Amino acid sequence: MTWGWTGVRGTWTGEEADHSMISMRAIGVNWTAIALSAVQETAQSTSIPFREAPTVTDEETVAAIRRAKALGMKVILKPVVNCANGTWRAHISFFRDEAPGEPTWGQWFASYGEFILHYAAIAEREGCEMFCVGCEMVQADSREAEWRELIVKVRTVYSGLVTYNCDKYQEERLTWWDAVDIISSSGYYPIDKWEEQLDRIERGIARWNKPFFFMEAGCPSREGSSLKPNDWSLPGGPSEDEQAAYYEAMFEACSRRDWMRGFMLWDWPAKLYAPEEAAANDDYCMYAKKAEAVVRDYYTSRS
Repeated sequence: MTWGWTGVRGTWTGEEADHSMISMRAIGVNWTAIALSAVQETAQSTSIPFREAPTVTDEETVAAIRRAKALGMKVILKPVVNCANGTWRAHISFFRDEAPGEPTWGQWFASYGEFILHYAAIAEREGCEMFCVGCEMVQADSREAEWRELIVKVRTVYSGLVTYNCDKYQEERLTWWDAVDIISSSGYYPIDKWEEQLDRIERGIARWNKPFFFMEAGCPSREGSSLKPNDWSLPGGPSEDEQAAYYEAMFEACSRRDWMRGFMLWDWPAKLYAPEEAAANDDYCMYAKKAEAVVRDYYTSRS
């Protein structure tokens, strides 16, 4: 399960955060992606001010890792970059070739590298079992040389497993999967397309001979969301049944693929809504909803 997104400063410690993580562990979660975001101004900005608010402090990050480990969970530390103006990180992009006076990929990767290496060092000190070097950076995925150089640097400070979280439909497009230990992607696929998409992924990753899991996967508890689970703003009323049906279909389809190693479901916030508010909540979190029982039954049957 992914915990704590987006890592807003001041929300990762205290009774509510403790209750959240304990409740998550109780449904059979044995791995958690502790996910935080740093915010650059626009998709063409070259500075990532990760030491500033709203990003959680290092102390909060360490506290979350230690809490998860104390509860018996393994940890993936997942630092992610977002844009303050709302542009999705997949659209962070610069000219293919440098042009005088224009922001460059080189400038951006220098700042992004500092950001990633900072958290890789924390992951090493705190014994995180896995580290994620990037998430859904679709326009940046083609910058193979820069990613390879960054991963080499990460390995100088971090000794655990390294993954990259590509976006949906991108699994076969990356040319540098050999640089990481585990392939992962965001599995937001329509409820009626799971077999088709798993066939495609299987063909696309076969040549790399690497383990695979979904670093993100899930569906809002909202009418219509099972057909477009990646759209967090899709109009529709709350529907626990829609979310539960999606998880049942996803688990059933994936359980038949022996190359599929697991899920880092999306998501479980640091502050939970009250259980009596669950029926009216239409977000991804399945706490106190019908889908929670689906997840618990699936996870505990495999523990």
